[in-house]
Amino acid sequence: MKKPKLKPISEQVIVITGASSGIGLATARLAAERGAKVVLAARSEEVGAEIADQLSVGRGKAIFIPCDVSDRDQVERLAAETIERFGRIDTWVNNAGVSIYGRLEEVSVEESRRLFDTNFWGVYHGCLAALPHLRRNGGALINVGSEVSEAVIGFQGMYAASKHAVKGLTDALRVEVQHIDEAPVSITLIQPGATDTPFPQHARNHMPREPKLPTPLDNPVDVAEAILNAAVKPIRSKKVSALAKINTTTAKVAPGLGDKMAAMQAHRQQYKEPPRNPEGALEEASENVDGAGGERGSGGRTR
Repeated sequence: MKKPKLKPISEQVIVITGASSGIGLATARLAAERGAKVVLAARSEEVGAEIADQLSVGRGKAIFIPCDVSDRDQVERLAAETIERFGRIDTWVNNAGVSIYGRLEEVSVEESRRLFDTNFWGVYHGCLAALPHLRRNGGALINVGSEVSEAVIGFQGMYAASKHAVKGLTDALRVEVQHIDEAPVSITLIQPGATDTPFPQHARNHMPREPKLPTPLDNPVDVAEAILNAAVKPIRSKKVSALAKINTTTAKVAPGLGDKMAAMQAHRQQYKEPPRNPEGALEEASENVDGAGGERGSGGRTR
């Protein structure tokens, strides 16, 4: 199998879903700074349009296209409008995602399905929309999974299940597209650990306190660097931090120990304060410009 030839970032058209905050926003900023034409996709129309204007000031060019990735037609329209505007797609990043904090027995079937609509089916829709264009001209398909694509964590069980599904989809696509078809498409799974973004504040919360991620946290810029590296250099998968490598390796080679480690992290997922927004962004987009960072990143709240 020949490795696909990928362009420098400055010559690329890059589509990023879930680009209005967190990892998606960090990736969009970095790509625009390096001269890429960036297509930001998210449900948050006002926020997305504002960010696109900000990113178009420097070397790069950014546009915003509203898109709910759970809707196949909207994702197909995202691809079509990108082609209409720029003539091609060089890299497609399936990043949009949301979580639910709470015991699996407390989370409703409807909430679980909604999470999968975004986290799994949204990735599936993005893959199918992007692949015809990437097959034609070559390029990179990058799916953002998680360390919990292989490990797990208590009180976010449905999120972990969805990220396991994303890994399975990505691995199967790689076999079919890269190895069987020998298409000029690089297919990569990015696996961050817990990352310093507004992720907990966007989650649906069934716990009695405000949710958080257990420290230490990955820097969203480091995750963005991993994504953009995969856009220029074919790579199968990338675990972003040392802790993500440790957690996934432990889950594989010593699963009993991995279970105990996950249990130890479960109760480190709450602040000592009541929930601020238990509904989160599971059903409706957040219209807060809270940036790429969460606890200590730029644009996020500091606790």
